[in-house]
Amino acid sequence: MFQSFEDHSEGARAGERLSALRAEFKKHGLDGFIVPHADEYQNEYLPPNAERLAWISGFTGSAGMVIVLHDKAVIFVDGRYTLQVQDQVDSELFEIQHLIDMPPTKWLEANLQSNKVVGYDPWLHTSDGVKRLKQACRKAEANLVAVDHNPLDAVWSDRPAAPQAPMRVHEGEFAGRDSADKRAEIGKQLGEHNCEAVVISAPPSIAWLFNIRGGDVSHTPLVLASAILKQDGSAELFVDPAKVTDEVRSHLGNEISIRTPDDLSDSLEALGEKDAKVWLDPNGTPSWFFDQLDHAGAKILRRRDPCALPKAIKNTAEVSGTKEAHRRDGAALTRFLAWLDAEAPSGAVDEITAVKKLESLRRENPELEDISFETISGSGPNGAIVHYRVTEGSNRKLQNGELFLVDSGAQYRDGTTDVTRTVPIGEPSDEMRDRFTRVLKGHIALSAARFPVGTNGATLDILARKALWDAGFDYDHGTGHGVGSFLSVHEGPQGIHKRSTDVELKPGMIVSNEPGYYKTDGYGIRIENLIVVTEAADIDGGERPMMGFEELTLAPIDRRLIDASMLSAQELDWLNAYHARVRDEISPLVDTETKKWLKDVTKKITA
Repeated sequence: MFQSFEDHSEGARAGERLSALRAEFKKHGLDGFIVPHADEYQNEYLPPNAERLAWISGFTGSAGMVIVLHDKAVIFVDGRYTLQVQDQVDSELFEIQHLIDMPPTKWLEANLQSNKVVGYDPWLHTSDGVKRLKQACRKAEANLVAVDHNPLDAVWSDRPAAPQAPMRVHEGEFAGRDSADKRAEIGKQLGEHNCEAVVISAPPSIAWLFNIRGGDVSHTPLVLASAILKQDGSAELFVDPAKVTDEVRSHLGNEISIRTPDDLSDSLEALGEKDAKVWLDPNGTPSWFFDQLDHAGAKILRRRDPCALPKAIKNTAEVSGTKEAHRRDGAALTRFLAWLDAEAPSGAVDEITAVKKLESLRRENPELEDISFETISGSGPNGAIVHYRVTEGSNRKLQNGELFLVDSGAQYRDGTTDVTRTVPIGEPSDEMRDRFTRVLKGHIALSAARFPVGTNGATLDILARKALWDAGFDYDHGTGHGVGSFLSVHEGPQGIHKRSTDVELKPGMIVSNEPGYYKTDGYGIRIENLIVVTEAADIDGGERPMMGFEELTLAPIDRRLIDASMLSAQELDWLNAYHARVRDEISPLVDTETKKWLKDVTKKITA
């Protein structure tokens, strides 16, 4: 299995660990310490040796922060994890706060006493993040200081070793562009801003820029490395040399120097000695780099990672590859849904059995590399936990009268998938049909949207929520996130969410479309497809060319949960056309029995 079902949370040990950390404060002259969910590369998903937040609190989600003071501790999570954090974290030891309602900065202002000293590890916070925290501490008349040695690491006696997976080449047939071409493009941007170099610290950008992949992070083919790229396209790549195979060395060529991470300080010092202007991303690069370059005397240009946008805009080869990946993945998912339809009513299927079956069907394809994240397999009330991870302890049967939500994805050399389907076990209630149909209306509205050049994701977000808002409902997560090409299943800088953003949607960008509804202790509903932004095209009678979306995900949407009377003629047309396409493209890829099932579940729906 690509995933296990062990409960990794060690919340029961949080008390002793808090005591150990607080005792360590004295050695560092601290009155408190901030523990973010982050590693030295600002990854979303972390290797085991960087799971500091989970170690201190027991919380295993992919986003959050803990602040530990001598007399109190607090954990902050967002709307995806409000139920999970209550299950995993001891509320007697930690206050539990919502990141939006009570952000860490606001909490620090209210809880820090004057003249207290709070520490942070500059490798684990971005420059912008540190700036906000420092402002909050100043308002409390307290001090925020960087530490040379992380006090949590000092008391984490059984900390796992750093990952050592070998790097490998991401071939041109999948990448679509040579590394030299990409480096020349970024070098040109450096010249336009009079910068001698840019520091690239995000592993997805490293993977894209050098056309390499790794295995240092579970389910995401990343190599943990950083780089300094020069204006002429040459670069220093800072990585454990043990990870660099002969094939990768040959692929990188003479313009790329392999250096160890310990060489970073010297290279940054050298830029300072040249009085160089260096490009850094203040919202993605660890604060440590800013501190080093400031100390060395370099000039700093604070701008978004120059790899982020071109990485997000998939080229022709990447879009074509992603479509192929979704076809084979859609076949596996369709076979799973057919199996589930036959087996679940018996009461013999549980959440873990479902995950194992889905993975086994994906594994039948020799092109599968991995899953793209741990499958969310939530029956009944577990489906209401947005980022639920099934364990042996939480596992439950799929029961008649309940809903089952399965959110999964896969990694192929030519593309990354992410898809969610919600299905009824037995007969759904009228309430379930109403909520599902409202989610579907939002899903269709976003998928069918036409929009002018320059539109950002925040502008479109309301389309996915309106049918829910009309009835007084909403969901506490974004509507869409970017997705990489055999890279991260969550990729920026684009997205579709309530938060304002200056990133316009551009042709070739892949985003998810995943509105949902979650009834605490009842059920969860989510419908997720990946979609790609299309080139602007004229509309008959229109005055401006409009862009749109093309569906990538190919899998049936459960008709039993749809109240057709709630759908407009245009919505029915969209649904029937989508199901016809799923039937046409997936049928040749599945067995006879599944083909018969698919034909039945994609029949035309009428009002």
